[in-house]
Amino acid sequence: MYKMEDIKFFDKWDVKDVKIKDISLERYINLKPTLTCHSHGRHEHKKFRKSNLNIVERFVNRLMTPGLSKRKIGGRQPASLSGKKIKTINIIKSSFEIMHLRTSRNPLEILVRAIENAAPREETTRLSYGGIVYQQAVDIAPQRRVDLALKYLVESCFRKSFNNPLTIEEIIAEELILTANGDTKSHAIKRKEERERLAQSAR
Repeated sequence: MYKMEDIKFFDKWDVKDVKIKDISLERYINLKPTLTCHSHGRHEHKKFRKSNLNIVERFVNRLMTPGLSKRKIGGRQPASLSGKKIKTINIIKSSFEIMHLRTSRNPLEILVRAIENAAPREETTRLSYGGIVYQQAVDIAPQRRVDLALKYLVESCFRKSFNNPLTIEEIIAEELILTANGDTKSHAIKRKEERERLAQSAR
């Protein structure tokens, strides 16, 4: 019989030592370990229940976003991952191995740091007064911050996959490491800073 403290992600990575530094995101980054990253959509039709999914499965689901792989970024269309969840889980599993070999750190910690660093704190919204539309800076809700961080990370991985001899596993590992270190070479960090810069100019 399994005990909760004995369960590890992919039967290898422990979450006991992984700490979430951003207090506002603590409620929305779920690190509860599961035997498999496949919940079979049991939270699909329940409002805000996506935060009950562990963060690894949410990243897997985001990689499978329909339409993302159909967008032509840089003139080339990548292979689709939509509908291939077991394949995507195996890709993430291999990426975790690569991250551990390159950094000797727990890949779950790298993923959490990457999400924290890629999550914007401010954005703009459109306000209309008397027929005049202008932009106003607003704070971003914690759940939306996590959603945007996952979106930016996945977009970065797909952008880097164009005309790149590296495998998708190596690209995901490289992008997560760069973002976790706050490196400006990461496209996710650039997207975050761009959104915050627009918000700062709209204050």
